[in-house]
Amino acid sequence: MADETLQIHPPDAATHLPPSIAEETHSPPPQEPGSVSGPPLASLGLDLDLQKEPLSPTHTETPLSVEQKLKEAVTVIEKDTPLEPPPPEPPLAEEHVTVAASATEKYSAATPVSQPLAAALAVPQESESPQTQSKEVIEPEKEKPIEKKKAPESFASFKEESNKVSDLSNLELKALEEFKHLVQEALSKGLFSGASPSEGANLPEEVSIWGVPLLKDDRSDVILLKFLRARDFKVKDSFAMLKSTIKWRRDFHVDELLKEDIGDDLEKIVFMHGQDKEGHPVCYNVYGEFQNKELYAKTFGDEEKRMKFLRWRIQFLERSIRKLDFSPGGINTIFQVSDLKNSPGPGKRELRIATKQALQILQDNYPEFVAKQVFINVPWWYLAFYTMISPFLTQRTKSKFVFAGPPRTAETLFKYISPEQVPTQYGGLSVDFCECNPEFTVDDPATEITIKPATKQTVEIIVNEKCTLFWELRVVGWEVSYSAEYVPNAERGYTVIIQKSRRMLPTDEPVVSSSFNVTELGKILLTIDNPTAKKKKLLYRFKVLPYND
Repeated sequence: MADETLQIHPPDAATHLPPSIAEETHSPPPQEPGSVSGPPLASLGLDLDLQKEPLSPTHTETPLSVEQKLKEAVTVIEKDTPLEPPPPEPPLAEEHVTVAASATEKYSAATPVSQPLAAALAVPQESESPQTQSKEVIEPEKEKPIEKKKAPESFASFKEESNKVSDLSNLELKALEEFKHLVQEALSKGLFSGASPSEGANLPEEVSIWGVPLLKDDRSDVILLKFLRARDFKVKDSFAMLKSTIKWRRDFHVDELLKEDIGDDLEKIVFMHGQDKEGHPVCYNVYGEFQNKELYAKTFGDEEKRMKFLRWRIQFLERSIRKLDFSPGGINTIFQVSDLKNSPGPGKRELRIATKQALQILQDNYPEFVAKQVFINVPWWYLAFYTMISPFLTQRTKSKFVFAGPPRTAETLFKYISPEQVPTQYGGLSVDFCECNPEFTVDDPATEITIKPATKQTVEIIVNEKCTLFWELRVVGWEVSYSAEYVPNAERGYTVIIQKSRRMLPTDEPVVSSSFNVTELGKILLTIDNPTAKKKKLLYRFKVLPYND
């Protein structure tokens, strides 16, 4: 007999993706014991056979909203059946995930510590040769003896520190108070303006950094703590760094830069998209775009173009930072993803110059803005390079790094970012600015299922009244067969083939979307056949809307 598990989710758990992700930065599985690989979200299901206790005569029932009714009706049934014994031509064994659904879900939509930031925004200085592209340093199924040749994959887990004064140690609190005293003294003397002490004495100044006025409220504490942590709570060093940063911002005209129109030619190279499981905004850096010779020449062709690129990059970073929450309990760091696929070669002198300039600025003026730094599509040479520079990095910096080769890109991202928040090009379901399937947004949670080698996975959605059911799914990397059919409950009803079995290749569309009008009770079966010897990751989500004749 197959084991059957019934899970009834409380209202909020059913339709909400719990924010969870430590700002930690490590490599995939071995790295963070506390970092769970985004647990599969319960698939939405609705069961109309919900019994309600009669109300007492003196009790008046408060009308429930559609969303509340939906939440009360969600149930999930997961059914595992044993693998069938393989005959001479072994058929695929079966696993079932059954989701009870109903049309009640009518309107639901269901060096310095700052080095990680510099690493995220700098362009790698080597290219991957065609002969060595297959030499992935992080392979999903490599044996341990081979892993010994890799650069370290796991470090001590980095935990983002609290910015609440009550959570600081006595030593940290004392350093913060001393730092604030130095800042107050400098403000009263006008030292940050660049004027001499005698001139500044008559010019009490107000200085803002990233839109936060210094010493005006507790947001200023968060800013000052970034500089303190960047200098290991050495107050004089932290004050020197802050003073230098304010001077650089004034000389670089950062506040004026925010208002400039520099263009959007580079929006495919660096862009913000979604958030991680802890709520950090996610920034993607796609270095392979610079393989386009025209774009490369337009960006780095001469000193003027390189300076324009640098100003664009600083403008993008400043605008992103100003959207952060600098209150003591707020999200004030960014989750960085650096895609190293087809990253540019080491012989490009102009690129080296621009990278060096950006690195210096970022290290000196943007402390502690990276929650985690994930490198994806990592070529073998990059980890070899990392092994060389690793002894020169602090443990704090290394603890923010995660490395993943192409086979593990999606798997690694899903540990920290929910699939519905991950762009389709990296294995997720999120399509930005696309009307191909307007029924779903990043707010609609997806379910993750691991399909074992040589098995068949069936998602069974039971529908108990007339409705229109929308769904979308993908298998990361495909190489599987997909089919969909509707099976009515009536004994003499006809099975409707919605999608006949179709072999899906890695080059096919990343996400399959479909819908079906259910006019009589029954169930929809979404079937994935995985004939390969590899585990596959299935992502799917669906919603039920009222059926209109």
